[in-house]
Amino acid sequence: MIILDGGLGQELIARAGRATGLWSTQALLDAPELVRAVHDDYFAAGADVVTTDTYAVLPDRLEPEGLLPRIDELTELACEIAVAARDANGGGIVAGSMGPQGFSYQPDKAPPAADAAAAYAPLAKRQSQYVDVHILETMASVDQARGGLLGCAETGLPVWLSLTVDDAEGTKLRSGEALEEVFPLIEEFKPAFVNLNCSLPEVVSQGLPILAQADVPFGAYANGFTGIHADFNKVGATVDILKTRTDLGPADYLEFAKTWADLGATMIGGCCEVGPAHIAALAAEFKGK
Repeated sequence: MIILDGGLGQELIARAGRATGLWSTQALLDAPELVRAVHDDYFAAGADVVTTDTYAVLPDRLEPEGLLPRIDELTELACEIAVAARDANGGGIVAGSMGPQGFSYQPDKAPPAADAAAAYAPLAKRQSQYVDVHILETMASVDQARGGLLGCAETGLPVWLSLTVDDAEGTKLRSGEALEEVFPLIEEFKPAFVNLNCSLPEVVSQGLPILAQADVPFGAYANGFTGIHADFNKVGATVDILKTRTDLGPADYLEFAKTWADLGATMIGGCCEVGPAHIAALAAEFKGK
């Protein structure tokens, strides 16, 4: 079992005490030492993987804030922090995160795959100088996933594809497409892992039996939100309008994770609002299995 880290952006916001439209990128600007501390805490909890603070280091996220000229600098800083944490840990995997263009959970706002790939490709190339794998996170449609996979295709690094499913029906992507519709994409690009991420753990449990039918190793890392608010729908929206569940402590989350393992998942971690204590519970249960 590969133990992923937990959520980075929400953990950074909790420690910084404020949320902005830049989300996790704000910490790179204001307090990069917090990013390092979160990585260190996840390794200490037993994670095998830390994910770079680059989910929102994207042109469409940075341009409205006048930060587009700093995209390479911020990408490199995030990667360097994660690599330093891995080296201090004495080993581990650094996964270079790339989030969805257009905004999270809003596949209708995403650019066409070819345009998305053109934006992802230089970021993937820059990340590839530091990271061990690329991880495309919270991809909410087949075309959104295609854009990410195309953008990473030239670096030669393994790619982990993480898909987000509908919070009311885990057998569908947030686009409304059936989860099976991603199977041709998996066959074409052959990602090293395919995960379900940043959805309610209950619907992740619904979607994994379908994902298990694809010829690819798979895993899961759910979020701890009560759901995605309708107003959280555009670049600049802040996460303080999303509510955290009160019934998903480490022991509760572990019970979901056991179900995922029974379904065949070999990579398990956490997304937003799943923190180091949750990862410690996963590591205690699954480490070495």
